[in-house]
Amino acid sequence: MNVETIINYINIYGYFVIFLFLFFGIIGIPAPEESLLFLIGVLSFHHQLSMGLTMLCSSLGAFLGMQTAYSVGKYVGSPFIKKYGKYIGITDDRWEKVSRIYAKNVRKTIVFGFYLPGIRQISPYFAGINSIPFRMFFLFSLLGTLLWTIPIIVGGYYAGKVLHINPDYIPYAGLVFFILFLLYVFFMSIKKRKKETTELDKNKT
Repeated sequence: MNVETIINYINIYGYFVIFLFLFFGIIGIPAPEESLLFLIGVLSFHHQLSMGLTMLCSSLGAFLGMQTAYSVGKYVGSPFIKKYGKYIGITDDRWEKVSRIYAKNVRKTIVFGFYLPGIRQISPYFAGINSIPFRMFFLFSLLGTLLWTIPIIVGGYYAGKVLHINPDYIPYAGLVFFILFLLYVFFMSIKKRKKETTELDKNKT
């Protein structure tokens, strides 16, 4: 989907389109969320969109998507997710990965899982199935939503201002950011393993 198509949809249906993109992206239906957030930031700089409205619609879409997925997980349960999850990208491998992450720190996973494509879609379902207290999930998913949507939109705005980015190239930005994120995780994991190896060697001596 190119920039003209997105702008055309917004002109026809209003900012509700942004809400829908983020909502469906969270519940698991494929959507280029990061690219869209960055794009609308750039378009806001070019005065083609309202910064305030885009932030509001994006945040509401992502947040209500989290609450919807949490409710499905809580009231429908694991059998439904395991049977139909494959249609929204919830594979067994991703489910096991989320299980391991949640076991370490539930709060951090809810907040920072937004930055992990695949994890952010599974996280609310998993929280609901495992009966994470609603109040805690509500607060931390709200915090995660704001820490995910607003910085990316603002980043797009200032990137468009400083770098004079052509909006037509923004759909590729999500792929670039994802690759950079994977490289960061890869090097951090290597660093962590080296540190653990060093500590083990010290303990042996």
